[in-house]
Amino acid sequence: MKRTLHTIRLWIMIAVLALSSLYIAPIASSASSFDVNAESAILVDFETGDVLFAKNADTSLPPASMTKMMTEYLVLEAIKNGEITWETETQISEYAYSISADNSFSGVGLRLDHPYTVKDLYDAMVINSDNATTIALAELIAGSEGEFVKMMNAKAKELGMKDYEFVNSTGLNNSSLGENYPEGTDPNGENMMSARDTAKLAYHLVKDYREVLEVSSIPVKEFEGNTMINWNWMLPGHESQNFKQYSYKGLDGLKTGHTDLAGYTFTGTAERDGQRLISVVMRTDSIGARFFETAKLLDYGFNNFSKTTLVEAGYQVEGESSIPVAKGKEESVSVEAGQAIEKVIKEGEEENYSAKFEVSEEALNDNGELVAPIEAGTEVGKVVLTYEGEEDFGHLVDGDQISVPLVTSDGVEKSNWFVLMLQAIGDFFVDLFGSIKGLFN
Repeated sequence: MKRTLHTIRLWIMIAVLALSSLYIAPIASSASSFDVNAESAILVDFETGDVLFAKNADTSLPPASMTKMMTEYLVLEAIKNGEITWETETQISEYAYSISADNSFSGVGLRLDHPYTVKDLYDAMVINSDNATTIALAELIAGSEGEFVKMMNAKAKELGMKDYEFVNSTGLNNSSLGENYPEGTDPNGENMMSARDTAKLAYHLVKDYREVLEVSSIPVKEFEGNTMINWNWMLPGHESQNFKQYSYKGLDGLKTGHTDLAGYTFTGTAERDGQRLISVVMRTDSIGARFFETAKLLDYGFNNFSKTTLVEAGYQVEGESSIPVAKGKEESVSVEAGQAIEKVIKEGEEENYSAKFEVSEEALNDNGELVAPIEAGTEVGKVVLTYEGEEDFGHLVDGDQISVPLVTSDGVEKSNWFVLMLQAIGDFFVDLFGSIKGLFN
């Protein structure tokens, strides 16, 4: 009976929240004036890592339960490394139980002295954003949440995140945990991430463990008699009529979040016609706003951007595609782009991109020459893509500069010893006559 009442209360709360949200039709903007009603936001093409839109994307803000994406990553990594399996069982600690018993936190109602599998705990964390199951998984993997937080921060650094701080595994405020806040962290601490780092975490989570989408896309699932309802109301297939206004075709993840300080946050991902996008909105005004602003972002990406080849393999720059060669049978060698440069760009932006050759100083001798022998395809520098417009937001992983290797088009054999000797004699007399001439000038 208790579980039934819990389920009924949950459905009533969700219905009230859904009906209280004003419907705002998603806007498919096509101009530079595009914006979203969020303090911070970012939109990324998953395949290329190109950032299609950014707003205050490097400002650190509380991510709330989007924090759990890092916990998900470490759980999936532990399974991959053989440290645990989906069938591994664990008991719930007094700390995790106290969180589960608190009605102010998301929870499926865990029991003491009852074994739970990693799979059950993981599903509850991903689908229902359950805080207690998240803590239980952290304790299972690291022994304590404090040690797990160290793993979270270490993994963030490894993934190239820059504007972050993890103080617990769930995204709750440390102050709300009372004396159970993780050892070694500030008792009043708050998890912090920028939108860019949140997108980077989501990017690596999906890239390294695509199976995360198999669970994040489940709208409703049973957990020991309780109905878990996914807080991601944009998922197609939600049974409740209240969610239909949020449904977004192709969306299959990833994580919602909410605290008083964080506001309403959401990391979404959707795939259409073979293109996957990742979006992040932080500190929106309402539970509905985070979904509508996400829809605006995704529509903007799907409707206005496409992958374009901006530099063909073999591309050459007029007047810059030849490098002098020393000790070779040829006096120079042609150079070209070793690979094509593809980028997801907004329609009509092609003319704002160009390429320049940058020859590596390490590849040249003191006279600015390549030294034979030289094989075709030898890397001698890089071809850098440059942008002269106003709407390029860089790359999520590789930064702002996009480049491919600059390589030799052909090979150049080394001259035989006799020719090299004649060249050396010739160079000697040229230098000698130059010196003598200098005496009379």
